[in-house]
Amino acid sequence: MIAPSKKLIIWFGLTIVPCAILAGLLPHASLPAFGIMGLFAAVICVDALSARKVLSDVDVSLPELVRASAGREIKVPLTISDERERGLHLRLGIDFPQHLTPKHPLLDVDLHKGVKSSLVNWAASSNRTGRHKLDVVYLETLSPMGFWMTRAKRSASSLVCVFPNLLKEKDGLASLFLRTSLGQHTQRQIGKGRDFDQLRDYAPGDPYGDIHWKATAKRGRPVTKVFQIERTQEVYVVVDTSRLSARALSHFLPPDRIEAAKLDENEPDPSESTIMERFVAASLVMGLATQRMGDMFGLITYSDKVDSFVRARSGKVQFDACRDALYTLEPRIVTPDFAELFTFIGSNLRRRALLLFLTNLDDSILSNDFVKQMNVVSQRHLMVVNTPQMPGVHPLFSSSKAETVDDVFKGMAGHMLWERTRQLQKELGAKGVSYYELDNEKMCAQLVTQYLKIKQRQLI
Repeated sequence: MIAPSKKLIIWFGLTIVPCAILAGLLPHASLPAFGIMGLFAAVICVDALSARKVLSDVDVSLPELVRASAGREIKVPLTISDERERGLHLRLGIDFPQHLTPKHPLLDVDLHKGVKSSLVNWAASSNRTGRHKLDVVYLETLSPMGFWMTRAKRSASSLVCVFPNLLKEKDGLASLFLRTSLGQHTQRQIGKGRDFDQLRDYAPGDPYGDIHWKATAKRGRPVTKVFQIERTQEVYVVVDTSRLSARALSHFLPPDRIEAAKLDENEPDPSESTIMERFVAASLVMGLATQRMGDMFGLITYSDKVDSFVRARSGKVQFDACRDALYTLEPRIVTPDFAELFTFIGSNLRRRALLLFLTNLDDSILSNDFVKQMNVVSQRHLMVVNTPQMPGVHPLFSSSKAETVDDVFKGMAGHMLWERTRQLQKELGAKGVSYYELDNEKMCAQLVTQYLKIKQRQLI
């Protein structure tokens, strides 16, 4: 494909237009005028024919996979090759997806003469995690005489994977990761452990519950069981991907924080982001924490069915598998099926594990269903339910004085929701299930703190 260049338009105005006016005003000068116009037409036609072959030997390739972090600059590498090594000036264009924003809409590249291939980076950014596909690269350059712009396109299938940016979260959790027995200052372990280690003779003061009665009967003297602290435990993060996680992030932020996030270019727009993105970041940080503590980390995502299940293991490969399952998550506008979820957990998780739920149970019908169905697994596993904290949910007279009628009604609505939440917390606590409300900005730190306290007390 070719298109007229600025040079062609200028020369057309300087050549064809004056010659046409001259031929009309002076009939005796029409023959030279038409000759000049014919010569100019022949030149531009020859240039047009040669323009079609300029990009025939130029190729552009992109890597099959580009990994990047949300909120940070993404460099998409392009390899441009010219078999004839002519030293062209190219203008490149890519149809970027909606949530992948290039720094420059077009990229100008100068290929050096005598160089067969060149590598250039196209800067872009994205505040949304997920996979972005790049299919076509468009090329444009001038014809040999400069009268035409010749254009072409090259197929270049590339996948840009944008992962959550955990750098800020990890910096905030540095002190928490240091709370292990490996440092200079040891932390006191509460409890005696659950893993059987060995048998020994009974000593005065040993509890009767630790006596091994079969070994006692066989040896003819009291024998006590000795336990050791568990070092490798299974931790699962159970992420809700239903309509409960589809609400915008702005619903869980105070007004001043919403305005600050809109002014920050490195932060996603709270009105366009969902609470699901915070769940994803918190889950990945939990994966890093469990690795640091030597436990096994697994993942369960569910909506109206169990969407994905990654069995708990340890190591970098396991973390990468969980990351690949998380960063493409999008909430579905469906009602969660808790009966299906707990049936799946009960039949697939045989070993006692810590289950950290990330959901939102402010819907009274769904919360009652959750409490009803969780009996399948609550006695075998240790369950901790975490929901995002909503602004304005507090007792009626605990906030500042109401100034308008709207403030009164908002306070009453917040009180009703607070009372419902406290009732849910009591029902879960009666069955041994902990319930916490997490602050949006401190969600990762609060989730890891829960895990470290449970680890220290050896509750699993």
